[in-house]
Amino acid sequence: MRIGEIAALAGVTTRAVRHYHQQGLLPEPERRANGYREYGLRHAVELARIRRLTELGLGLAEVKDVLADDAGRELVEVLEELDGDLARQEDAIRERRERLAALLEQARAGELPPEGPVSPDLARLFAALGPTDSAIAAKDREHLALFDSLGGPEGSGELVAALRPLADDPEFVGRVEELYGRLDELAEAAADDPRIAPLGDELVAAMPEAVLRLIPQEDAGQSLGGGFGEAFLADFPAAQAEVVRRMIAGLAERARRAGGGGRP
Repeated sequence: MRIGEIAALAGVTTRAVRHYHQQGLLPEPERRANGYREYGLRHAVELARIRRLTELGLGLAEVKDVLADDAGRELVEVLEELDGDLARQEDAIRERRERLAALLEQARAGELPPEGPVSPDLARLFAALGPTDSAIAAKDREHLALFDSLGGPEGSGELVAALRPLADDPEFVGRVEELYGRLDELAEAAADDPRIAPLGDELVAAMPEAVLRLIPQEDAGQSLGGGFGEAFLADFPAAQAEVVRRMIAGLAERARRAGGGGRP
């Protein structure tokens, strides 16, 4: 049989046959005087077995190990490992479908926020806050969604839980919207704008104790530093970044005066 014939017989492509030769999975027959390779039935048997093993999900390195073990003992081990992998994939798919079902329910009810998909708790917080025309408020939500998707920094779930009751307080929401508006006004301002210091101080004063208590003791005296801190501040225009920097320093000072935060 020529390469095209054996490939068709085994249900693979001629390119796959050549690749199996290169990987050492399938012996390469000698060329005859006419320059063509002549494949025998034994090649077809081996090629069909390679195809069946790859269809089960084995990688070519695993297939090579199986074929090299004449006694077949390693095949049992590999298949058991493959079965375990498939079981884990089934669990992961089931969890993803459950998450998708929740998202579909939110979307059909018109409750899926623009930042979604996010966790149900964060979605409920965004829904309680309602839509916003503030660019800085939208950015704030994006940051919360980022923490949510990453599993967040430690305590991010607690942060959402602490903010949720505040979203039902019209006075607090109104105060936050007013501060967001003033931050929006600094979008084109210079880093030495005189509005920066008082606005930063007001943001520190407006932070509820329930949120302040989430600052870890080891972070209470530290500024926002490191690679993440630099990237976080770089996401704001110059004047807004200075307000955020001043706010973070002020919150650290508040936490220190209050005993270094509520979490060990």
